[in-house]
Amino acid sequence: MRILIVDDDPPTRDLLVRSFSRAGHRASVALTCEEAETVVAEDHFDLIVLDVMLPDGSGVDLCRSLRAQGVSTPVLLLTARGEVGDRVAGLDAGADDYLAKPFAVSEVLARARALGRRGPALRNEIVTLGTVTLDFGRRQLVVQGERMLITAQELAILEVLAAHRSRPVSRDHLIEAVWGTVTRSTGNSLEVLVARIRRKLGSSASLLRTVRSVGYAFGEE
Repeated sequence: MRILIVDDDPPTRDLLVRSFSRAGHRASVALTCEEAETVVAEDHFDLIVLDVMLPDGSGVDLCRSLRAQGVSTPVLLLTARGEVGDRVAGLDAGADDYLAKPFAVSEVLARARALGRRGPALRNEIVTLGTVTLDFGRRQLVVQGERMLITAQELAILEVLAAHRSRPVSRDHLIEAVWGTVTRSTGNSLEVLVARIRRKLGSSASLLRTVRSVGYAFGEE
């Protein structure tokens, strides 16, 4: 994968560059929001690892700006702030995942692998339910004729659920398939992203059902 690391802290930045390089990825670096926007506009990346605290602004605001520009590259936020409210703010800004510092390198690599995965099950299929269309080949969500901005992580959740054809999927299975590891953090992220998907589904939000004591299902009962 080609990975952009946006972080102005030398120890963290150098650790990430070394770790990703040893894992066979190509890592580039940006130190500020302005530099990151320029680099993203000029090049293609499979993943952006983004620190929340940057010299010229907030990584959360940068993420929101990139999404508004139509950039759908998966974003993994890194921050010293681990509170639920901070995590929700980051995910609501369009981030795909959120990891608090200090972090284990193995977990960063696992999250990166999960975010970089396309998921083979439905990658060329189109699923239509009422006024909702999921085009996994084009990586699009269309609701009542309107194309919605959807992140890689949101699409991955829907892909796993849609592959089960309305049957319930356990929380742990869904988390493992999308994030690669089951932790308290990934469980919290799942709940936030499910709520965000439902908002995008609008009047069809009931298609994404919570199955009590099990997990979630996508489709009519």
